[in-house]
Amino acid sequence: MYEPIRTPAPRKGSVHSTMAGTPSDFPHRTREEELDIQLAGHLAALLAVTDELRALTPSTDLDAAATRLAEQVARLRGGRTPVRASLTAVREPAALHDRAHALAGRALVVAASRADTAAAILAAERMDAHAPLTTAS
Repeated sequence: MYEPIRTPAPRKGSVHSTMAGTPSDFPHRTREEELDIQLAGHLAALLAVTDELRALTPSTDLDAAATRLAEQVARLRGGRTPVRASLTAVREPAALHDRAHALAGRALVVAASRADTAAAILAAERMDAHAPLTTAS
């Protein structure tokens, strides 16, 4: 009348295993390497916006910032120099300052998480430089 309780068959391996087989079949990055990649990406995006701002409103401050940003991106990418942006479309400087401020903030968070003092200082300086020029000011 009653069916006996069935026990599940023992599993072979984890339910989280992949089709690739062993975990060594694909490359892994350390947390530090992932943070380096993320920080380099944020700083490269900030460099692109800085280059656009330099094209619209040239200044020695933006020139110096672009040079420092390019140095930090190259350092994080193992010496590979970043691709520099050219002015593609005329945009409002205020919108570019908003974007630069946001990117500098993201870079600051990652640099702080990574304990990269040089990048954190640079990101904080760029946030301060763009803050008075944003549309929220």
